[in-house]
Amino acid sequence: MIVSGSTSQALAAALARELEEPLAAVEYDRFPDGELLAAAPDVADRDVDRAIVVASTTSSDAHLEVLQLQDAVREAGADEVVTVLPYMGYGRQDKAFEAGHPISARAVARAVSTGTDRVLTVTPHEESICEFFEPTATAVDAADRLAEPLPADLEDPVFLSPDAGAIELAETVRDAYGTGATDYFEKTRLSGTEVEISPSDVAVADRDVVVTDDIIATGSTMSEAVGVLGDRGVGRVFVTCVHPLLARDAVTKLSRAGVEAIYGTDTIERQYSEVSVAPSIADEL
Repeated sequence: MIVSGSTSQALAAALARELEEPLAAVEYDRFPDGELLAAAPDVADRDVDRAIVVASTTSSDAHLEVLQLQDAVREAGADEVVTVLPYMGYGRQDKAFEAGHPISARAVARAVSTGTDRVLTVTPHEESICEFFEPTATAVDAADRLAEPLPADLEDPVFLSPDAGAIELAETVRDAYGTGATDYFEKTRLSGTEVEISPSDVAVADRDVVVTDDIIATGSTMSEAVGVLGDRGVGRVFVTCVHPLLARDAVTKLSRAGVEAIYGTDTIERQYSEVSVAPSIADEL
């Protein structure tokens, strides 16, 4: 049975269809004192062998929902609890950046691990965070899904990643699309919110460009990269990412930079979630 957190209702429904498993009725409530309640009464009414909790942890409340739903389905008698974190919040805080700082990804992973038998997460920013879970989580690669919503008539396309570390993602999207070149920008992070982009040598004049990344948060890195392309006479520019966090004014930044369209998946359910990662998760399950 598929059990959805409030942040991943569309994805959970899509996964239920992919697996041909029932989708549980779930109740979300908040008490007058602010405390949350996430419950799955359907699981208690059925003899469930495996309960699959699906929830992107995009907020502190979402993290707590996961813990409550894990406990609820176990209490209801599920023999196996599987937790799917399509987007894992705090996943980029994979080290202590200053003395006295926590490794937040590890703290979150430890908490989630206590209530589950297995964890899956989709295209984590650093795959090494999977080792923080006990047992080790499985990273589901959904990058090939990003090719699906792209226009079929891209002109001599170039698939670009914002830095060398993400070039494999660009290559995966290119391969899934079926044609095109790949390259990347040189990126130097100046602070937690500032980056410096150095142009690559790729020729983009009159060519369509697809800028790929695993996550778009504030859009600063991506919009700066697109601005460089505009100075080089680029054709159309499309942006695609697995996790469309798109915080603050990210969409405005990208639009002002000249992006024609933004495509993301439903790991974070947004207006720009054009394709589902449900098939990728289903294959792993």
